[in-house]
Amino acid sequence: MAALVGGIVALILGIIGIIVWWGYFIKALAAGIPVLLILGGALATYLGIEEWKDKRTEEKLEEEPDTSELKEEVKSLKKEVEELKKEE
Repeated sequence: MAALVGGIVALILGIIGIIVWWGYFIKALAAGIPVLLILGGALATYLGIEEWKDKRTEEKLEEEPDTSELKEEVKSLKKEVEELKKEE
């Protein structure tokens, strides 16, 4: 109940404050909107760059790596291990 009464009082005082200080309210909006636009634009740019980086990384992972060289190296290492076992 106290929250309801406090909310109503704050609403009434806010409406009275805007009416009485309308000029200051408009000046505050005029000062605040460019700042919000700058911050919002910076955030959108940052998120766009991160999305672009993620997309590039995903494209690199989708490409099939050339495994033929690795397979050949594994075969040669297996042969080497077998030869070392025979020497013992």
